Amino acid sequence: MSQTVDRALSILPLLAEGPADLGQVADRLGVHKSTALRLLRTLHEHGLVYRQSDQRYRLGARLFALAQEAMENLDIREIAHPHLTRLNDSCGHTVHLAVYEEGEVLYIDKVDSRYPVRMYSRIGKPVAITVAAVAKLLLADLPEAERRAVAEKLDYPAYTPRSTPNAPAFLTELEKVREQGWATDLGGHEESINCVAAPIRGADGRVVAAMSVSAPNVVVSADELLTLLPLVRRTADTISGEYSGRNPVTAQ
Repeated sequence: MSQTVDRALSILPLLAEGPADLGQVADRLGVHKSTALRLLRTLHEHGLVYRQSDQRYRLGARLFALAQEAMENLDIREIAHPHLTRLNDSCGHTVHLAVYEEGEVLYIDKVDSRYPVRMYSRIGKPVAITVAAVAKLLLADLPEAERRAVAEKLDYPAYTPRSTPNAPAFLTELEKVREQGWATDLGGHEESINCVAAPIRGADGRVVAAMSVSAPNVVVSADELLTLLPLVRRTADTISGEYSGRNPVTAQ
């Protein structure tokens, strides 16, 4: 990276801390005021910084617009898929990716198990929201008032004896999930299927998606599946890092 570009980009995190005058910018960069002024003028021309009436500089509206546009155009499925595939290669079980949209939790990606016994689930299909591990993670991240409102409006089908019976039990489970940072469905939807899930977070720390590993009892026991939880959480953290920009993607 050229020295000029490096210096210009170094101004942005400084102004993220709050408005700064020319002298403060020059001091932080370790350059003469004339150099700092030239850099600030260039950034100002592009709308990335704004000069206030008190002669201090702050981040410009164009920068926020670009950030918002970038976030809106991020495709979590595209970012996550290679990691889901690698996780599937490692463990052999079905891997799902899900999001919460308009009151439903939907699968948006799936990598099938390599075993003959397959899960009946489809991309675009809503999950069983009161029992699915991915749904618990997505709803647990909602603000408390919204979480309660959603829980009270849901039906609670008795898919199996382990299904969530009612709103109070569901809210208790969501609070547990919120505290521990992961979720399970151990026979809550289908008695023979178990699932472990972890959240994928955006730059603001909010849960934007959830991923899971599922397997039938005939392939692996619930206890054996739970041993994969650290791997599932590491995968989710890696996806979170790429999605939020904390972990730059290395060029292949």
